[in-house]
Amino acid sequence: MSLNLKDYVASYPDFPEPGVLFRDISPLLENGEAYHQATNQIVDYAKKLNVDVVVGPEARGFIVGCPVAYDLNIGFAPARKKGKLPGKTVTATYGLEYGQSSLYLHEDAIKPGQRVLVTDDLLATGGTIAATSRLVEDLGGVVAGMAFLVELVDLHGRDNIKQYDILSLMKY
Repeated sequence: MSLNLKDYVASYPDFPEPGVLFRDISPLLENGEAYHQATNQIVDYAKKLNVDVVVGPEARGFIVGCPVAYDLNIGFAPARKKGKLPGKTVTATYGLEYGQSSLYLHEDAIKPGQRVLVTDDLLATGGTIAATSRLVEDLGGVVAGMAFLVELVDLHGRDNIKQYDILSLMKY
């Protein structure tokens, strides 16, 4: 029997600030059956895309992408924040509500032509995931698709990544 994954997402009003309704995936991650079902849905999607590698931004993209890569017997490349990756890297900067941030990827993490699945826990405004995709493409990779546990539709994140194939397991 299939679980309703929304039953495993907690909602916290006014967190981290007044007016924000925070969607917390911790209950999903804490429930083996729900986490397994969500991972399997993304694995099935990735198989259809014939991906070669999974990339996820720090840190929750790791939680989503690593079990998918493991199940597919392919690699996972972490897109990290400044100062977290040794060696030669490529960088992409993106805007935040108050300022900017950057993500970094090892310059040899993606080979030209590799088909990449980009994963994260949540699609909100799309800035982080757009930056992650730029890193992949700067290295010659092809973003075959993107997968999220949750999409916050009212924040219009798809508008920033509309050129890609997108899977969202739950929409709010």
